[in-house]
Amino acid sequence: MADYKAPLRDIRFVLNDVFEADKLWQSLPGLDGAIDAETADAMLEEAGKITSQTIAPLNRSGDEEGAQWNDGVVTTPTGFKEAYNVYAEGGWVGLGGNPNYGGLGMPKTLGVQVEEMVYGANNSFALYAALTAGCCLALDAHGSEELKNAYLPQLYSGTWAGTMCLTEPHAGTDLGIIRTRAVPQADGSYAVTGTKIFITGGEHDLTENIIHLVLAKLPDAPAGPKGISLFLVPKFMVNEDGSLGERNAVACGSIEHKMGIKGSATCVMNFDGAKGYLIGELNKGLNAMFTMMNYERLSIGIQGIGCSEASYQSAVDYARDRVQSRAPSGAQQPEKAADPIIVHPDVRRMLLTMKAMTEGSRAFSTYVAMQLDVSKFAEEPESKKNAEDLVALLTPVAKAFFTDVGLENCVHGQQVFGGHGYVREWGQEQLVRDVRIAQIYEGTNGIQALDLMGRKTVANGGAFFQVFAGEVRSFIEANGSEELAEFVKPLAAALTNLEELTALVIDRSRTNPNEVGAASVEYLHVFGYTAYAYMWAKMAKAARARLADDADGFHAAKLSTGRFFVKRLLPRIHSLSESVRAGSEPLFELDAAQF
Repeated sequence: MADYKAPLRDIRFVLNDVFEADKLWQSLPGLDGAIDAETADAMLEEAGKITSQTIAPLNRSGDEEGAQWNDGVVTTPTGFKEAYNVYAEGGWVGLGGNPNYGGLGMPKTLGVQVEEMVYGANNSFALYAALTAGCCLALDAHGSEELKNAYLPQLYSGTWAGTMCLTEPHAGTDLGIIRTRAVPQADGSYAVTGTKIFITGGEHDLTENIIHLVLAKLPDAPAGPKGISLFLVPKFMVNEDGSLGERNAVACGSIEHKMGIKGSATCVMNFDGAKGYLIGELNKGLNAMFTMMNYERLSIGIQGIGCSEASYQSAVDYARDRVQSRAPSGAQQPEKAADPIIVHPDVRRMLLTMKAMTEGSRAFSTYVAMQLDVSKFAEEPESKKNAEDLVALLTPVAKAFFTDVGLENCVHGQQVFGGHGYVREWGQEQLVRDVRIAQIYEGTNGIQALDLMGRKTVANGGAFFQVFAGEVRSFIEANGSEELAEFVKPLAAALTNLEELTALVIDRSRTNPNEVGAASVEYLHVFGYTAYAYMWAKMAKAARARLADDADGFHAAKLSTGRFFVKRLLPRIHSLSESVRAGSEPLFELDAAQF
């Protein structure tokens, strides 16, 4: 198996050439002076080293050993604790954290690059830090000053870890029916009782303490989601001087035996009158939790990018070395018994699909992160509002499309290896197993599609969509030169198609509520391919500007990859669009008994 190498050259191209992130950072009052291109480059270089040299070597061994449960105690795979200490000491857990409480305060546009590297190196390892970062986001946005001062510094430093405890055995997507209860106590705390399942990092040996964010209902709470509150429940109580006190009444009942991400402890957590503290307002817990969801769903989407990159690196190295048969056009290496398989059209199809979609994903993740930075740090009301609307619209696309693409890419990578892709030693089968979960957790991709189509598009009459479409139209109008026509014209046609689909579903949904769900998955994919066409047009523009100093052919290769996307992958929107136009009727001709 090829060693994972952080894709720093491509990351720098996206950040510096395509999006000119440094200019964005200097324009935002909350970031001006906190980060510049030189500092960002140094941080990326260091992140590349720790992910490639410290974290990636634990990926296969961590999968084979897995997390272990013994009478409530969870042990992570050999080497994880030492690697986590190195990662935490570098400040990476608190990379985007609030500087007032010990975080580094770095922009999300930098954070997504680091996240991709960690996921590319080791999915299981990455999840422990990702959940802690999400926990910090909700606490920082909604917690009291007392809670933030007591918990955030230790979370940002990596001394403590965090979780989010939502799902229950009977309540997954429908959180309104959770049964976990929080009973007010005389000292202002709450006694939290209930069982949560599928809790990533619910118990482990990486940190001194684990801070659980738990959704629960008071006994007299309103029914449904409007009665949910959010509570901070520590594994160990925290004394006034910051030292750890007695063990709280929270325990890990078991861990799941999973298809993949085996080094990540996925726990059943039992709360038995555990002491907890309210975060935010009573009955507003979902609002508080959703503060972190845009970030968390983007992070899980990036898991798909990281796996894609790791699979591609391994597959392309193998395709250059493995010799089988001769090229259709004649022997390319006549001195050998056969040619490397990279000469064969089908192998090139798979590799180019992986390359084009992974690089498109990386650009799009950076674009979404830019919107998060603007929505957080900008002071100008219109820019802030537009960015907020784009974040709402694009987050479900990023989570679902990145991970759907991630599985497709990893399967392609496995296929390039042939039979060797099916055995453990090459690592491709692990990537397929690991990336599969990303389509399921943090809201299944079907739910993401429903969110995009229903809440983010139909519910507001396409208002969020018009913000995105308007930006793309402006780019098309400003870049009508002949040299970019091969990218801009297909983008314009794809955008027109997406606009028509959007209007069609909005119109049909007025008389048939099934139209939203029937269109949602295919619509999200059409949106994804169209968004990538926008990304590839922007990358083509940046690459063309650098052709004069393209000594190693990097920018020429970027253009060739973009052409492959436009000619071989973007046309997928036509079949997907026809499925949307077919409407909901074919889905409802059978009654339940006929299935």
